[in-house]
Amino acid sequence: MTGRDARGTLPEGLGDALRATAEEIAAVLRGVADTSVPVPGSEWTVGEAAAHLAQANELMADLAAGQERGYGDGTPQSLAAANERALAEFEERAAEPLAGLIVAHTDAYLTAVDQYATNSTGTGGGAGTVITPLGPMSRAVLGSYLLTHMLGHGYDLARALGCRHMIDRTRVDLSLPFLITAMPRVTDATNTARLTADYTIRLWGGARFGVTFTDGAATATSRPPVRPDCTILIEPVTFFLMALGRTDPLGAIACGRVFARGRKPWLAPRFPGLFKAP
Repeated sequence: MTGRDARGTLPEGLGDALRATAEEIAAVLRGVADTSVPVPGSEWTVGEAAAHLAQANELMADLAAGQERGYGDGTPQSLAAANERALAEFEERAAEPLAGLIVAHTDAYLTAVDQYATNSTGTGGGAGTVITPLGPMSRAVLGSYLLTHMLGHGYDLARALGCRHMIDRTRVDLSLPFLITAMPRVTDATNTARLTADYTIRLWGGARFGVTFTDGAATATSRPPVRPDCTILIEPVTFFLMALGRTDPLGAIACGRVFARGRKPWLAPRFPGLFKAP
C-alpha cells in the first residue's frame, strides 16, 4: 500500500512500516528452537520478550478498535508491573506461535484503523483519540507508538539471536510523532528539577523537533524553538536507541554520532538523562 495508508488515516508509509517490521521480527523468531536465550541488558528471555510483543500488539489493536484497556498509569514502575502480570497470565513462549501472533495483531491494528475511518462521520479518520498506557493520543500516533515499541523489542530480539536489527532512518522518522508526544510524560523529575532550557534535536538527514523545559516542566513539539540554547545533531538510529535506553550516550558521542552547538552546547550530554524510558 503506497501513499497514505489505511484509507488516508495514517501518515505515509506507516502502515507499510508496521507490516514490514512485524514480518521481520517474525522472521527473526521463526525456526528458533530455544527461546530461553537471555536478552542482553534485560531480565527477559527471548520467549518472554516475544510474548510481551504479542500481548502489546494485541493491546494496541484493541485500543484502535475502541476497546478500553487498563494497563498501568504511565509511570515506568506501573508499566513494568503490568508487563509482569500480563506475562504471568500468558504461558506461550514458543517462537512459531508468537511470531504468528505478532503479525496477526499488527494486522488487527491496521484493520481497526481502517474500519474506524470507514465508519467515522467526521474528517481525519485516524484522529479519534484513544487512551493508551502513556496517555491519550490519536490512532495515528498510536500507530507510531506500536512501531516504536516493535522496533525497540525487535532490536533486543535481533541482538539476542545474532540477527540484523530492523531500525532504519525511515522508521525512526515514523516513530517521531509518538516520541514527541511521549517525551513530556517520561521525564525524570529528579534530573529536570528547576531546569529551564530550549533544545532543538536535528536528526541527520533533515527531521527535527524541539523540547523546552520551563522550571523542570517539559513540552515537545515538531516545531523547534527559534533560538535554542542547545542544538543536538544526531545520527537517526543512534537517536532512537538512545531514546529507548538501548545505547550509551557517552559512547555515541565518543564515536562521532552526536554533535552539539548553540549558546549552551554543554547542555547536550545532560539531555538523555532528562528522560526515563518506560
